[in-house]
Amino acid sequence: MMQKTHHTVARIAHRLGTARAGERDLPEETAVALTYGGTTQAVMMATPADLVDFAVGFTLTEGIVETAEAIDAIDIVELEDGIDVQIMLAEEADEKLAERRRRLAGPVGCGLCGIESLEGAMREPPVVPASDLTLSPADIARAMGALSRAQPLHAATRAVHAAGLYVPGEGLVAVREDVGRHNALDKLAGALARRLLPAAQGAIVLTSRVSVEMVQKAAAAGSPILLAVSAPTALAVRMAEAAGITVVAIVRDRDFEVFTHPHRITGTPETSARLTHVA
Repeated sequence: MMQKTHHTVARIAHRLGTARAGERDLPEETAVALTYGGTTQAVMMATPADLVDFAVGFTLTEGIVETAEAIDAIDIVELEDGIDVQIMLAEEADEKLAERRRRLAGPVGCGLCGIESLEGAMREPPVVPASDLTLSPADIARAMGALSRAQPLHAATRAVHAAGLYVPGEGLVAVREDVGRHNALDKLAGALARRLLPAAQGAIVLTSRVSVEMVQKAAAAGSPILLAVSAPTALAVRMAEAAGITVVAIVRDRDFEVFTHPHRITGTPETSARLTHVA
């Protein structure tokens, strides 16, 4: 890819009542079309980097295919108005996607990551596989600290999100950045699939809040623990409970809050072994 991930622009900064001219690095965002068999499935505003990972991750986390092996080829085509990521699926997967499009023809889009219907937006995530993965408070602090140090684009611009996979004893094994939090997680999922790194062995770490889409994507990736710097939504908590995912949010060093399946966090009192959520 020839496109830059950020650009330097002129700006005037007001500091302590004084205005000074200078420059700042800002992240680039580009219209990225995800096209399957010549038909566009979604157009996202994204950072023009790691687009093969993005294509693989989006295809997996949106349930278009179940395994990366069902993707035959990916071509990145730069156009005047953006980038067309052309994804070729294996014959069976392509036929299933075509049937899905026929069923959904006509509904009004809801604006969620290319989802074509309310039913698609509220789809039940898969239940994550049984796992003996646990994290200590020190692991949680270590994971979030490592993620903050592994974001070169954010360090330059202070304006992008990141998603990483933290494995106890190994640290962060993969990190991806993007102007969109969903895109960052899709890029991470794609990178893990392409490198054959099982998400079930670690915790997904996010710089964003935990929305329902992030839970759906984490479940599709197969990670049993989701760590985030910001709070989850109530719907995300209900969905994580159903998917078997431990949600740890509002992480500030060793201070954090556990919202679902707390048995995976060491030091959690026995009285908190079952959390009750009000509908």
